[in-house]
Amino acid sequence: MPVENIRVIGIDPGSRVTGIGVVEARGQSLHYIYSECVRTGDGPLGPRLVTIHGRIRDAIDQYRPTAGAIEKVFMSTNPRSALVLGQARGSALVALAHNELEISEYSALEIKRSITGTGRASKQQVQHMVRVLLGLDRKPPQDAADALATSPKHLANQRYRGEGCAYVKDKGRVKYPYYLVLHYQLTQMEFVSHRDP
Repeated sequence: MPVENIRVIGIDPGSRVTGIGVVEARGQSLHYIYSECVRTGDGPLGPRLVTIHGRIRDAIDQYRPTAGAIEKVFMSTNPRSALVLGQARGSALVALAHNELEISEYSALEIKRSITGTGRASKQQVQHMVRVLLGLDRKPPQDAADALATSPKHLANQRYRGEGCAYVKDKGRVKYPYYLVLHYQLTQMEFVSHRDP
């Protein structure tokens, strides 16, 4: 029975730089489709929000994802920075919702843990794992890597429902975190998911 391809657009929102990344799951493998860093600079906020919204809409129109994944706003010690970031994130959410995409939200800790195995991973570690998981020749820019990382996290959630674990059939039902599951995806191994008892 053929497995349906799933294409996800991931967003790493930012008031100055917003990352966009599109990844497709084809059976047990992940494929890089597209990424970019939308640089809006330091001008008035309104035009920057319009730019973010427009570039995401353009990517959706061109690459036709079926779902969107976006990073949640983290708690900032600077209320103004948090407010501006929230507005940029809102602009991105509107772009996803306008195209009637299924939208999922994940914290930076969840995304890092799913890709690298630890929620305290550096941006460089995320870049490296994204390059490995997607078979890229070079590391993508940091904001694009963060956006690309949200897509495998979302795909892992959709495919392997449960408490952050999955089992490989020929490994005696041993628990693996998402980042190792994604490595196995790349080698075409067969999976079955379970909830913890």
